[in-house]
Amino acid sequence: MAKVKKVIKTIKIDVDKCNGCRACEVICSAFHANPKYSSNNPARSRIRMVRDPLRDVYLPVYAGEYTKAECAGRDKYVMDGKEYTECDFCRASCPSRDFFKEPDSGLPIKCDMCEDNEPGEKPLCVQWCLNNALTYEEREEEVEEGEKPGDVETGLESMINKYGLEKIKDTVERLAHK
Repeated sequence: MAKVKKVIKTIKIDVDKCNGCRACEVICSAFHANPKYSSNNPARSRIRMVRDPLRDVYLPVYAGEYTKAECAGRDKYVMDGKEYTECDFCRASCPSRDFFKEPDSGLPIKCDMCEDNEPGEKPLCVQWCLNNALTYEEREEEVEEGEKPGDVETGLESMINKYGLEKIKDTVERLAHK
């Protein structure tokens, strides 16, 4: 496989600056509503706030890739006197939790860096972060060029995992004859 240069987009999170206001969740869920900005449902947000105000824990986490199996790690970490679990830092949509799944269909969702925005604009969560806890960064990396499953394949795979292949086949067959 050939190596190609690819722009890697990422959101850097400074947990010491985050106050848990959830402005990032609100704007993200509104941006991803259909039609755009028509509603606010935090379950549609591609960024979630892990909050435990009694322990002064506020941790924004944005959605990453889907994973078929939950991880085996259940370690806890203490940083600056605050306790976090591995799940707090995990960006994956996985079977063991409801984070980063479309509330109506159960399909996994992933942060798209607000790709429908004007070119060159930062993701809305970064723009709306009042304390500058979120910072948008781009860097170039050389990566192996490979075939990546498209949205349809990812969606079908998730539905097959949830409902089973036979039920999906029967449904497609029934819809094909309408």
